[in-house]
Amino acid sequence: MPNPASPRPLLDLTADSVAITQAICDVPSVSGDETTLADLVVEALADAAHLEVIRDGDTVVARTNLGRERRVVIAGHLDTVPINDNLPTRFETIDGERYLRGRGTVDMKGGVAVQLKLALELSEPIVDLTWMWYDHEEVSAELNGLGRLARHRPDLFTGDFAILGEPSNGQVEGGCNGNLRFELRAYGLRAHSARSWVGDNAIHRLAPAIDRLAAYEAETIEVDGLAYREGLNAVGVTGGVAGNVIPDEAMLHVNYRFAPNRTVAEAIEFARAMFPEYELTVVDAAEGARPGLDAPLAQQFVRAVGAEARPKYGWTDVARFSALGIPAVNFGPGDPLKAHADDERVATDQVLSCERALRAWLTGAA
Repeated sequence: MPNPASPRPLLDLTADSVAITQAICDVPSVSGDETTLADLVVEALADAAHLEVIRDGDTVVARTNLGRERRVVIAGHLDTVPINDNLPTRFETIDGERYLRGRGTVDMKGGVAVQLKLALELSEPIVDLTWMWYDHEEVSAELNGLGRLARHRPDLFTGDFAILGEPSNGQVEGGCNGNLRFELRAYGLRAHSARSWVGDNAIHRLAPAIDRLAAYEAETIEVDGLAYREGLNAVGVTGGVAGNVIPDEAMLHVNYRFAPNRTVAEAIEFARAMFPEYELTVVDAAEGARPGLDAPLAQQFVRAVGAEARPKYGWTDVARFSALGIPAVNFGPGDPLKAHADDERVATDQVLSCERALRAWLTGAA
């Protein structure tokens, strides 16, 4: 008789946050495949008497209802970019510092592990807490689990301050750049490549746009005291139907990361003005977020965790909270430069220090 399948191991949230990081990283959860991890999170929190647990698809919410004067929302995404021979995780030592290496360790299961541990542990925080762990962050904004939750349960987004556990090297990163992806199309006339002079090469017609992008010098723009560095880059090009045919259509894919002093509409206007001769199609767009560090709770948090306020260059879901009028910052372990890298790794001391800092603030010990 075949042996019955081994039961799925439970997620032990009483372990230290590094062990929890390893456990949840070793559950593959590439965008679209978060169900198993979401199941484990629900099971791990199900018996916590101080938490109301709510599930929407593969997004899990756990909140206290203690009647505190203020409420803080703390969120993190469960999904990762695709695995590239970097799971299961493993420990390594570099220049005397211990790291956990593998997909998701930085972006952003180290932050999620800290949040899960504290969600179970803190039954009497000084503020009411709404914890959110959501799906589909690493793909198009229209699929984002946090956006879906806002549509289905807007009442869950009540709060005075929000923290997103995105990797920030244990510092506080205010706001985020906006993100715009668009396509530029050029058209020509097909012909045999042996008689190219009777055709019109659409790929060649993209050359002025590529030259323009190569020559563009990205701006650094100060917003509310933080300097946001922009980026405007070609990220893909397609065209051609055969090796002996002059192409009659070509497309250039462009990514624009813009400072939060601009809206999406203004970013699109900027792009159209820069490439007026091309057909421009917006593929994806997400608003940026101003730092929000002028809010009293934000200032208290920065002081309490002893962090340095910095700008966030990449887009994060702080923008969703900002759009709802909730000041929001990024705070989590991990070097953002290692996010999505094949050698993605987080310093274990940084995971533990983020846990200590967040616990101290939420318990009033800081």
